[in-house]
Amino acid sequence: MPELPEVETVRRGLAPAMEGFVIARAQVNRPDLRWPFPENMANRLTGKRVLGLRRRSKYILGDLDSGETLLIHLGMSGRLLVSGDPLGQFVHTHPAPEKHDHVVLDMDNGARITFNDPRRFGAMDLFPTETGESHPLLASIGPEPLGNSFDESYLVDALAKRNIPMKTALLDQKLVAGLGNIYVCEALYRSKIHPTRPARRVSRDRISRLVPIIREVLSEAIDAGGSSLRDFRQADGELGYFQHNFDVYGREGEPCRTEACSSTIRRIVQSGRSTFYCPTCQR
Repeated sequence: MPELPEVETVRRGLAPAMEGFVIARAQVNRPDLRWPFPENMANRLTGKRVLGLRRRSKYILGDLDSGETLLIHLGMSGRLLVSGDPLGQFVHTHPAPEKHDHVVLDMDNGARITFNDPRRFGAMDLFPTETGESHPLLASIGPEPLGNSFDESYLVDALAKRNIPMKTALLDQKLVAGLGNIYVCEALYRSKIHPTRPARRVSRDRISRLVPIIREVLSEAIDAGGSSLRDFRQADGELGYFQHNFDVYGREGEPCRTEACSSTIRRIVQSGRSTFYCPTCQR
């Protein structure tokens, strides 16, 4: 599933083709994805100007001049692709319709936004913009890891009474927004924290080092266009390439990249997800 860097990459790719422009025509080709689409969704989108695109955790939020916000979640295999952009930022002409093109937005600037999702685990919703913080999918999400409210003091307090493994704690979207399996593995490796160590047993000094490392890993991934594992592509159809910079994720049995470390990367399963780590560097 796309994590924060992948979703942010898509948002940035959509912005030049959508922000400030009108949805000239919205086409909804099925009644649902993971959940039913909002009632009368195509008509509620058609003719509306996109005031801005935001990201909250792993959700893309499009604020409309109608006072509603379009929420988009990519799910496991969802892709938002831009074609026909007259600004010249996307080289693709409009492709022939495909079987899993579930929602198509034709903008008044000539751009087309196509939501394609073979597995249909993605989702879309429309809700009043002013009530966004209370939306069921957004209300309990923790602070953004790239935002000012995510700092050493917050994370120390949030982890103080958690006796669950450190990796499991960081995957909790109520604790911090948008972190997923890949980037938690990478951040814990860089901070030398063992993924199974109980969160409350990690010292304040180590947590203080972890906060900027999380920001660093996410920022590097965004700059690289995200990580392309299986389905993910950017809005212009290109692959991300941060996967070439992985230190541990997917590298089971390969040498640790820390200088003078002779260990190999190990894999364990935590809460049904693969965890990759160095048994020597991470304590």
